[in-house]
Amino acid sequence: MANIQAIRGMHDVLPEQTPLWQYAEKHIRDVLASYGYSEIRLPIVEKTELFKRSIGEVTDIVEKEMYTFDDRNGDSLTLRPEGTAGCLRACLEHGLLHNQVHRLWYYGPMYRHERPQKGRYRQFFQFGVETYGMASADIDAEMLLLTDRLWTRLGIRRKVRLQLNSLGTIAERLVYREALVAYFNAHITHLDEDSLRRLQTNPLRILDTKNPDMKDLVTNAPELMEYLGEESRGHFQAILDTLDSVGIEYDINTRLVRGLDYYSKTVFEWVTEELGSQGTVCAGGRYDGLIEQLGGRANHAVGFAMGMERLLLLLETLHLPLDGPVQVYVIRAGAAAQTLGLRLAEQLRSAMPSLKLQLDCAGGSVKSQFKKADKSGAQYALILGEDEVLRGEVGVKSLRDATQAQQNIALQDVIVHLKAVNFL
Repeated sequence: MANIQAIRGMHDVLPEQTPLWQYAEKHIRDVLASYGYSEIRLPIVEKTELFKRSIGEVTDIVEKEMYTFDDRNGDSLTLRPEGTAGCLRACLEHGLLHNQVHRLWYYGPMYRHERPQKGRYRQFFQFGVETYGMASADIDAEMLLLTDRLWTRLGIRRKVRLQLNSLGTIAERLVYREALVAYFNAHITHLDEDSLRRLQTNPLRILDTKNPDMKDLVTNAPELMEYLGEESRGHFQAILDTLDSVGIEYDINTRLVRGLDYYSKTVFEWVTEELGSQGTVCAGGRYDGLIEQLGGRANHAVGFAMGMERLLLLLETLHLPLDGPVQVYVIRAGAAAQTLGLRLAEQLRSAMPSLKLQLDCAGGSVKSQFKKADKSGAQYALILGEDEVLRGEVGVKSLRDATQAQQNIALQDVIVHLKAVNFL
């Protein structure tokens, strides 16, 4: 019988990989907390109608990429392809948006049936940040300041660059859409099959084409910035002024439209040149119209999301010296050492709550236990044999420095000794 394997595009995160995940997750949570954001936890499965109404029925996500199924009651359900819609649904359902301001974040797996490749998976983890109730450009700017601080904290600030644009209001985009359709109709013989389809459904998405044969055509297309009104221009300029004042460099990318229909005014991406075609590490913007679109009162919203897998690909290039799951490994030999070793391990954990200690529970020779201790990544081994028990001592052996000889220390002095070598 063939072995059952993971679903294509849905990968396992193995124990040797999780320290880097935990490193990134901790820094992200810490930065979000420093800006006063609160966590919200959301279902993985939502009603399909939620995504059709929020993302748009004629988007690639809804048309091609969603994992959708009927449950036993005949309801159409979907594994969430993104988190914004579910977060907003929860806020509307629980009355969180009535005359209130919120800064929220969530984290978890998302699902899209895409072609798996490096940095793009069918199950992928995402941190999402959403804010509600703030019309000022200050909150748009705060999103950019927050992410800039995060990149600095993670050590990848020089590996990413900010691109941003303004999509204006819905009314402004409708006027621009007419001009764009007229332009592409005049050059319709140069459009590929995908762009021909988008011309009828969402012509702004043609600007985001990856077809190199259409590069000149897209470059010469009308620019949305020329169709923005005074209020939209002022909003965008206020953001740029803030970035200039704090020294954050950026590129205005007039072809940046994002892949979701609900954005308005500000859109942005943090991009890198180190991940090939999957160069977007974090993306977001303002979506003031979505709340009303989902049945709530008109309100203001800004958010962004970052994919963990792509972020981790960048972090891997730093070769960070991360701590493993074990710092101290306890080796026992002989009947008398079994209970004493167990008691010693618990005493150490109580006295040093941050200590990562592993007790050998599999038995075997001292030599085999040393091999397991070395494989665990521990820095020190504590050895309890029959002689040590009789003398009321424990052996302390460095597993990472062969020049250090084993020391025998009185049992009551072990805690002091470990604290002296920085195991607090």
